[in-house]
Amino acid sequence: MKTYLVTGGAGFIGGNCVLALMQQSGARVVTLDALTYAGNLDTLASVLDDPRHVFVHGDICDRDLVGQLLAEHRPEAVLNFAAESHVDRSIDGPGDFIQTNVVGTFELLEAARTHWNALSAADQKTFRFLHVSTDEVYGSLGPTGAFTESTPYAPNSPYSASKAGADHLVRAYHHTYGLPTLTTNCSNNYGPYQFPEKLIPLTLQKALRGEAIPVYGDGQQVRDWLHVEDHCRAVMRVLEAGRPGEVYNVGGHGEKTNIEVVRTLCRLLDECVPGSPHAPHDTLITFVEDRPGHDRRYAIDASKLETELGWKPDETFESGLRKTVQWYLQNRDWVERVTSGAYRGERLGLHKP
Repeated sequence: MKTYLVTGGAGFIGGNCVLALMQQSGARVVTLDALTYAGNLDTLASVLDDPRHVFVHGDICDRDLVGQLLAEHRPEAVLNFAAESHVDRSIDGPGDFIQTNVVGTFELLEAARTHWNALSAADQKTFRFLHVSTDEVYGSLGPTGAFTESTPYAPNSPYSASKAGADHLVRAYHHTYGLPTLTTNCSNNYGPYQFPEKLIPLTLQKALRGEAIPVYGDGQQVRDWLHVEDHCRAVMRVLEAGRPGEVYNVGGHGEKTNIEVVRTLCRLLDECVPGSPHAPHDTLITFVEDRPGHDRRYAIDASKLETELGWKPDETFESGLRKTVQWYLQNRDWVERVTSGAYRGERLGLHKP
């Protein structure tokens, strides 16, 4: 039975991957999470009592703690999902993003390098450090083209700059020290257990409450949408067969403008909640001042992952979005619990220099 150390495993993507690893591969998983506002143990409720799962409340910046976990559990791989990940929050408070995404990744790499150096030659060959990143490190695209693994980095927000810094550290630790690293850069994820500050769950939350649905600027910003379960399968495939030192882009072939996404969600709610007093829900759409430095378009070329490793997304945008709406409708109690703290669906990222 393989053992994995998953950092940020109580968050949106990390939590879904913990569940997938345990359900699909029968693995043993050690989850490390600082349980900041976007980390929620409710996501892991189905595995918290499983003897194959260990949860540790802690920070990737704590090198000693990470080192202890590596020594005690001897995982075959470290999967780093731990990150501050919301662009608007990075505009208001960039310091936390530098601390977690850059300093935290450095501390994690140092702990992993120390552990890896102490392994036998055979175990060194099979050990992997997989770092999960974002397409936002590449900057913004024009009306055509797509990001490839060789696209130059050009981050435009404190969030994407911090992730770019982390990516460069991971690359450097492979080329300098030989640590067997892998990096994935994914497009916009959506699906179960996403914190309701992101576009899709926030739109659903606002619509169901009959509140104004905010759309930045003209709503024509384009994103490539990837269902989180497809992303988890990609991560598992890269972990299994990816070449150390390589980068793999993960995209869902789901390019949509933000306004298309919001209108599609409204139509699905009209259909799935026929008795809603707020239907038609698209009457709630309200255009608001754009985010500072808002990237216009992202699109991912995932052909390397598809050709070399045989991965492709199972969900179309339409099928994945319908499943997502149904999940949120069936799990409104989860949404209420995760929003019972400081976040109330308010606008973030309005800081002006």
